[in-house]
Amino acid sequence: MSEVRQKASKAQSSVPQLNRLNTDQKNKALLAMADALITESESIITANAEDLERGREQGTPESMLDRLALNKERIAGIAEGLRQIVELPDPVGEVLESFTRPDGLHIEKLRVPIGLIGIIYEARPNVTVDAAGLCLKTGNAVLLRGGSSALSSNRRIVEVLHQALAKTDMPPDALQLVEDANRSSVDEMLKLNGLLDVIIPRGGASLIRNVVANATVPVIETGAGICHTYVDETADPVMAAEIAINAKAQRPSVCNSMETLLLHAAYAEQHLPALAEQFREANVVLKGCDTTRRLVPTALPVTEEDYGTEYNDYILNIRVVQGLEEAMQHIATYGTKHSECIVTRDTAHAERFLHDVDAAAVYHNASTRFTDGFEFGYGAEIGISTQKLHARGPMGLPALTSTKYRVTGNGQIRQ
Repeated sequence: MSEVRQKASKAQSSVPQLNRLNTDQKNKALLAMADALITESESIITANAEDLERGREQGTPESMLDRLALNKERIAGIAEGLRQIVELPDPVGEVLESFTRPDGLHIEKLRVPIGLIGIIYEARPNVTVDAAGLCLKTGNAVLLRGGSSALSSNRRIVEVLHQALAKTDMPPDALQLVEDANRSSVDEMLKLNGLLDVIIPRGGASLIRNVVANATVPVIETGAGICHTYVDETADPVMAAEIAINAKAQRPSVCNSMETLLLHAAYAEQHLPALAEQFREANVVLKGCDTTRRLVPTALPVTEEDYGTEYNDYILNIRVVQGLEEAMQHIATYGTKHSECIVTRDTAHAERFLHDVDAAAVYHNASTRFTDGFEFGYGAEIGISTQKLHARGPMGLPALTSTKYRVTGNGQIRQ
């Protein structure tokens, strides 16, 4: 039996025990996991250093190494994400509907765990903990397949979490990590019908396309993040600059960072040169349309392909537009329905943007960097769903549940 199938089987066998745990038992397990991460932070950092060294030898860009890197502060933040999950209401068992039919049948619709969730992700070891915490809190077993670039980190993290779970009522087998770094292990996961109940991909566009195109197991699609900020003619220039710089430069390697800045022509004429200097100070390379390059001669020419690229780096496209309609048309053409922002003092323009732009999260006068389960108060997140079925946007605990109907009668038969 392959490693993938063997670990999936072990995880699935733990589901009945998981389903018998109450909220207090699950929370104690999560707290034990959080404490263990802090206690073992040095050993996790040592394992992470192996991944970073291997990445540098392979020429991995610094922005991607930043996604991979762990230190005590980041591990403390990951542990805090688990503690936040503990504080959140447990959705399992929540009664969504309750009614009695004319024939006396009493029907309840309630939230239940999905079962065994497969998660395929890339070079962010924090996802290992986030995914484990969210799945276990909702009574789901989880089969993780991280990227090869984070294998040493992920292996050590899961070892630490297993040691913590062994001291609780939570079965350690409910958390499994696929260590086979070959592409074939992903292909096998995509077709584990009868074992996996759903697969969630987290990563770049090519990973997500592969999962969506080839999986026979149901998929919850998390999308690539080609996010935009549109600065309208009436925008406050100080606010606009702060939002734009934050959306691009605060952490460019993540999916909710801005890739293209759209500027109203009147705003650009007055403020773009100064804004470009702020981006230069933040080490952001600018690519621009003809108007942008007239106003900022150091900007590189932007191409059609650039508008459809998720850089995950200190690179930004700038396009000058004639107004709201052109900005929304650009977003509709190149956006990935992730996170989109308008900066404006025009209430009507803001309402039009928020209503008409098709994205999982739309913003008025706030950075797209807030599209995050932690920032939304969900604790850690399983991903940002850009699809429209089951879940959309930051996926917290309720997104990891299904429903069942519980029907109670006293002898009714259908005529």
